[in-house]
Amino acid sequence: MQVDSGKRIREVKSKVAVVGGGVVGFSTAVCIAETLPHCSVTLLADKFSPETTSDGAAGILIVHPFPDIALERQRHWFRDSFEHLLAIAQSQDAADAGVLLSSGYTIFTDPPADKKPYWWDIVLGFRYLNERELRRFPGHTFGQAFTTIKCECDTYLHWLHKRFTKAGGKVQEKKVSSLEELQADYDVIVNCSGLGSEELAGDADLYPVRGQIVKVDAPWLQLFIRSDAGKSYIYPGSRYVTLGGTRQEGDRRLEFDPGDAEHILERCTRLEPSLCRATVLGHWVGLRPYRKNPRVEMEAPQVDGRHVVHNYGHGSYGVALAWGTAVEACKMVRLCLEERHPTAKL
Repeated sequence: MQVDSGKRIREVKSKVAVVGGGVVGFSTAVCIAETLPHCSVTLLADKFSPETTSDGAAGILIVHPFPDIALERQRHWFRDSFEHLLAIAQSQDAADAGVLLSSGYTIFTDPPADKKPYWWDIVLGFRYLNERELRRFPGHTFGQAFTTIKCECDTYLHWLHKRFTKAGGKVQEKKVSSLEELQADYDVIVNCSGLGSEELAGDADLYPVRGQIVKVDAPWLQLFIRSDAGKSYIYPGSRYVTLGGTRQEGDRRLEFDPGDAEHILERCTRLEPSLCRATVLGHWVGLRPYRKNPRVEMEAPQVDGRHVVHNYGHGSYGVALAWGTAVEACKMVRLCLEERHPTAKL
């Protein structure tokens, strides 16, 4: 009997579906495939790069706290994401993955209530700007300088895709109309569908925030500048400089708005006058999946035995928190599988 039991343990191959082809979905799929090698992981989505919201993300690792989630939990998310991407930035894969170190300033017209964000000791070299440095930015009275990471997501998504398939993962182009349609084929379903969770999870707390950016050629710029909690920002990258932005709640327009582009250029040129010489390369518009707090949790098992883990609603911080929430979601998947197959080897 013991021999037979051992044989059954070795033969169990749990099936996991990850729904969503953006940075949160691929990060979660990679994390599960590499951490739980006895699982068969399939990522399903109707859109992949370059058609995802993640493709247009500025990809800078800077975040603001969510009101109803313990700060220590948020620190885990950010730290895990930062350390994961820092290791890539310092490896031979950096260029292929589109991950690089980025130094610069966050500046404020009025000092924030919390001058030292919860992640100050996770980024590199955090300090306050001195009076001489602030004179460069008229109208701003406080600033922070540090080195963080920029993840160029249109490149990073392709790199994650390859990493996922190398770990044995399968990718399927499919529009998932309901999570229930997957229950017969998978032991656990992981919902990383972003704004799609309005329908897939029936989430009335989720809403779109329209973002528009301008891409310019300005290779002389080396330092990022971020003003007043990201109302305006300049993020140099390896191929272009990203200028932003807009945060238009409930606005579902995906069309380019020339008025928004003009305002972005005006604001950013006030911060960095040399941008008047920059050449505009293009524009991007996307809808970020916002809710008051990201949803990273397990559902109680359904009567039919279906197990669901949710990982969505990161808003503007999908790239900055994707790996950290993926690590947590992966742990939840393991718990679901242990409950579903108590004798299985995971």
